[in-house]
Amino acid sequence: MLIAEKIKTGLDKLFPNPRCELKYKTAYQLLVAVILSAQCTDKRVNIVTEKLFEKYDAPEKILSLTQEQLEDKIRSCGFYHNKAKNILSMTKDLIEKFNGEVPSDEKDLQSLAGVGRKTANVVIGEFFKGQAIAVDTHVLRVSNRLGLVKTENPLKCEIQLNKIFDKKDWATLHLQMVLFGRYICKSQKPICENCPFFEICVSDKKHK
Repeated sequence: MLIAEKIKTGLDKLFPNPRCELKYKTAYQLLVAVILSAQCTDKRVNIVTEKLFEKYDAPEKILSLTQEQLEDKIRSCGFYHNKAKNILSMTKDLIEKFNGEVPSDEKDLQSLAGVGRKTANVVIGEFFKGQAIAVDTHVLRVSNRLGLVKTENPLKCEIQLNKIFDKKDWATLHLQMVLFGRYICKSQKPICENCPFFEICVSDKKHK
């Protein structure tokens, strides 16, 4: 597909060495950070986890906190009640099912409480260096604006992207699309003058 090739080539030029902007040292820390990142910036998550992981950097240590204590530590990430609940439930499952070791299998990851497909794909692609496209709000928005998909359903978007792009590129493509959506193809004020895909963009927010 010529459009897909153009998009991948353009993203390679914009972000030749894309990196996840969440800071972590272990797969468990990445899991926690991704849960916290829902409807929150990576910058804010990094501020919160830097302090959190000073003392509570492993499953057993997190479980020494009550939900109320964890809520206080992650409050600025927003939706702290549900996030604290999910983190504690996920951690309990991790210890009970996998002896505290984060699994690399997608189904095993999704068997953990609070871990959905997007979170599982981020961990697989980022930590385990597997091939997966995690569809977050940025990837979903960019995919629709560039005419790659016509859906607001993350799973349908992922399936379509998997068909369009080579599997060997999935993990890198995810990072590139996230960064493109975060810094250029923004939700409200896209920087169209810096976009190499202006001619193929189908967004109603497109401007000259």
